[in-house]
Amino acid sequence: MANIKEIARIAGVSVTTVSRVLNNHPYVSSNKRAVVLETIEQLKYTRNMNAVHLITGRTGAVAVILPYINSFYFSIVMEGLAHEALIAQYRLIVCQTNYSREEELKVLDMLRNKEIDGVVIVSTALTPEIIAEYTVYGPIVTCQNSGKHGYSSVYTEHYAAFRHGLQYLYDKGHRKIGYCDGRQNGSSSSFRQSAYHEFLAEKRLPFHEEWMIFDCVNEESGAAIAQQLLTMPERPEAMMVAGDHIAAGLIIEARKHGMSIPGDLAVMGIDNQPIGRLLEITTIDNQLYEMGAAAFRMFHEQINGGSHCPVYRKLEHRIIERSTV
Repeated sequence: MANIKEIARIAGVSVTTVSRVLNNHPYVSSNKRAVVLETIEQLKYTRNMNAVHLITGRTGAVAVILPYINSFYFSIVMEGLAHEALIAQYRLIVCQTNYSREEELKVLDMLRNKEIDGVVIVSTALTPEIIAEYTVYGPIVTCQNSGKHGYSSVYTEHYAAFRHGLQYLYDKGHRKIGYCDGRQNGSSSSFRQSAYHEFLAEKRLPFHEEWMIFDCVNEESGAAIAQQLLTMPERPEAMMVAGDHIAAGLIIEARKHGMSIPGDLAVMGIDNQPIGRLLEITTIDNQLYEMGAAAFRMFHEQINGGSHCPVYRKLEHRIIERSTV
């Protein structure tokens, strides 16, 4: 099997020049680069990447832990991650875990075993204390507020963002406000539930258990919410919906049944998704794309000799006013 020394001998260049060509180093003349590439092709040379990884101490790959790949929330975060990874010429290993602790630990074990250079955690079932145990093996960045536990994080304050949205609806004159979300026991959902209960209590607004709807994950869920609202003896006049795609399903189904949006029902989404822009849905922009991009940049700076001190970055949300409130 051909090796670098043989390539250098046949091409009439130094081993260093061959190495530079293989690593796409810029300081090689076009003539020498062409000769080396032609020789590599003739000899059908294939790099032993295991050996390269042993020499460099790098794999050129970062694992991304996320529960589902078909969630709009996570897909927008992934867009930001993927864009920055492409610029840095890093491979993303996407690990769908379904919030299984065992599956998430398998990914962290990949870091311990030097199969990857780092881990970006978009959402997790693991405690911060468990995650922190793996920071000795390489950079870990989370896309949620995990507190200060020895690894970096970039996040949105879901409590503050949700309260801001509720206040926006209140200032628009709405007093009967409902709410729908995905996982009832998720970390982000727990912050939103706290904001919801506390806001209603402070403003002395009516609370109805049936106005809190969970397990809403897609457009069909939104349509089901609209049908559910139509059966209520007393229904909310405004809905906070955790996800523009769910809000879209609600709006489309509600209009099929003759409901005016926002006349009969005001709808406010979250995450500023493309479908929200298309249907002019008022929403809370949590900067999900920037969250993913910033998470990768944090990892990349640390792996390339930057400070090993954790960085904690809070992203500012904003309300985008459109036509559904």
